[in-house]
Amino acid sequence: MAYATINPFTNEQIRIYPNSTDAEVDTALDQAHAAFLSWRGTSFAQRAQVMQKAADILRRDIEKYAEILTREMGKLISEARAETELSAAIFEYYAKNAESLLQPQDLPVASRDEGRAKIVFQPLGILLAVEPWNFPYYQVARIIAPQLSAGNTVVLKHASNVPQSAAAMDQLMIEAGLPKGGFRNLYPTHDQVARIVADHRVRGVALTGSEGAGAKIAAAAGSALKKSTMELGGSDAFIVLEDADLEKTIKWAVFGRHWNAGQVCVSAKRLIVVDQVYDRFVQGYRDGVAKLKMGDPMDPATTLAPLSSQGAVDNLKKQVEGAIAGGAKAEEIPLPMPNTGAFFRPVILSDIAEDNPARREEFFGPVTLLFRAKNEEDAINIANDSPYGLGGSVFTKDEARGEAVAAKIETGMVYVNHPTMVKADLPFGGVLRSGYGRELIGLGIKEFVNAKLIDVVDIDAPF
Repeated sequence: MAYATINPFTNEQIRIYPNSTDAEVDTALDQAHAAFLSWRGTSFAQRAQVMQKAADILRRDIEKYAEILTREMGKLISEARAETELSAAIFEYYAKNAESLLQPQDLPVASRDEGRAKIVFQPLGILLAVEPWNFPYYQVARIIAPQLSAGNTVVLKHASNVPQSAAAMDQLMIEAGLPKGGFRNLYPTHDQVARIVADHRVRGVALTGSEGAGAKIAAAAGSALKKSTMELGGSDAFIVLEDADLEKTIKWAVFGRHWNAGQVCVSAKRLIVVDQVYDRFVQGYRDGVAKLKMGDPMDPATTLAPLSSQGAVDNLKKQVEGAIAGGAKAEEIPLPMPNTGAFFRPVILSDIAEDNPARREEFFGPVTLLFRAKNEEDAINIANDSPYGLGGSVFTKDEARGEAVAAKIETGMVYVNHPTMVKADLPFGGVLRSGYGRELIGLGIKEFVNAKLIDVVDIDAPF
């Protein structure tokens, strides 16, 4: 597995990072375990100081951190700044809230005259985080901020095309004052990852990535009887009902599908529009996409970034070709495109039959799947005709109706009148083939703690 930084805008290889040696892996695990034995005994106030310092550093050096993202995976510089700020907000959230989120809980047990019972939350040990390239800081922050705050330590295996971002997070935590070994980035091989999972000191695995990677890591964790969380792919439905504010809804649809060049697990990938407004919506959406500008992601005027790599472009082209072979209609939006770089012109796919494999695939890039629904019920059925269950959206002027429709969509998250979004104070996660477990807020911090019962009973109490 080669770890290398290649600028997606220029296709220039900037640096290759050697794989970690077996000795480096062993040292990292030794240090992480030693750090855990001391870190778990620190106060929440001490941990909060480190988390807040990390947030402060990200904000102080936001341009430095943002430029790493843009140069390494092609993200628009404005989106890179937003990701850096979001990561800072996550660290700050746990600096302020970790202690209250993990407060012991007294149990309202009947007949407590003979004693008292409570639940206390204790850290487990070393965790392995396996993270993807599309949000190199955010994905890491949303696991290490809560888990370090809980008293765990973390070893990181990041995506092979964002080694600089991984190293930046490593240095961030050192500068923030985290004890040596508390968080460590490695560049491991597949065999080394398996060895890390199997190590008895590693108590859990958190993965965000592809179904294939998730299945392998989940199987390895399961065979070792270790807890895991999986945030996998998504093909979010974006439902437009007949009473939606079309002008605003179209703007959100264009943004929801094309932010981060469409390389988002919660992108609005499947636009499901009821028949009454379908034609007007499609025309407006087409016009909106046609206004996007491809170019240098460092240029503030650019609104559609390159994909993360030429390999990503090639894979997306094959998917579109497969959809067409299955009978779908494809419309390429003829945006001017730079001569170099991993760019992909937006494509709108329609007439996607039920037996077309593309109907149940995830398209990771600026490809829109468009569906005409007969009515609200049909829109819900189309939305649920997917192996994925991550996020989703419902657009309607009737908020109560929107909530009712949202309740019928089989996903972990649904937003009314907004594309699925990510915030420091909202939970994140899905169901079905989108994975299991939750990240962020109280749900996330409790994924890798021992909810231990302590029951104090009068010695003379009956059994």
